[in-house]
Amino acid sequence: MTTTLDDLMPLLERIATALERAAPPQRVPTDVTQADAFVWGPERRLQPVPQVNRIEMGLLTGIDRNRDILADNTARFAKGLPANNALLWGARGMGKSSLVKAVQAEVNAKRAAGERPMKLVEIHREDIEALPDLMALLRPDPHRWIVFCDDLSFDADDTSYKSLKTALDGGIEGRPGNVLFYATSNRRHLLAREMVENERSTAINPGEAVEEKVSLSDRFGLWLGFHKCSQDEYLAMIRAYVAHYALDVEPDRLRAEALEWSTTRGSRSGRTAFQFIQDLAGRLGQRLG
Repeated sequence: MTTTLDDLMPLLERIATALERAAPPQRVPTDVTQADAFVWGPERRLQPVPQVNRIEMGLLTGIDRNRDILADNTARFAKGLPANNALLWGARGMGKSSLVKAVQAEVNAKRAAGERPMKLVEIHREDIEALPDLMALLRPDPHRWIVFCDDLSFDADDTSYKSLKTALDGGIEGRPGNVLFYATSNRRHLLAREMVENERSTAINPGEAVEEKVSLSDRFGLWLGFHKCSQDEYLAMIRAYVAHYALDVEPDRLRAEALEWSTTRGSRSGRTAFQFIQDLAGRLGQRLG
């Protein structure tokens, strides 16, 4: 029996349909003018963020020096001048990620008429291996971009840090001139101490193995350290929030309740201060914003 093309058509159509379902969806280019902030997701496309969760620059008290350094670095970059990748490391809750978002908003607010806004794109820690693809996508875009990774660190057996090193160095092409990378971390060298010690104990040449991993943080020209705040700095944060939101509370009561709040939390930080303000505003029946 001879098989004709007509006989094969149903089978070929089923194969074609199956291949279409299995193929990745066609990427639709993102219109980067529709927002000033984006998220680089696992599907490797820019997802617009219409409303960024940020705190105003003026409310970031107790970190004045770091604030000024990062703002100056970012402003230079926005103007097309040389600037450095930045690593914001240190104590939790001291405004590292809030500062990055506030600086972007501040620089855009001060840009001259007709200047393009600077864009912010956040990449999650688990998507770092896709960072080279993101850099390649942003390279031809006329905007200036801050690529931001919050809470960046690497543990044992994690080799994705090599993708970060490649992206920061830029490989043979060099890092795109319109892109800076800002990261926050609780670790100064981005690596767990036991990770470095394990490399030292098992490597044929321990010095070179450790150097390869520790050198990752050297790709950041700016190292900004954030440390736990003092009681006076914590109370200054509280007072700044109270003034900004016009909360009606007696100074003595405010001080006593703020200190009690920090004691029960076991920490003093910008995050702790804002959590207290949220609780206080709720008890006072006042809205924030």
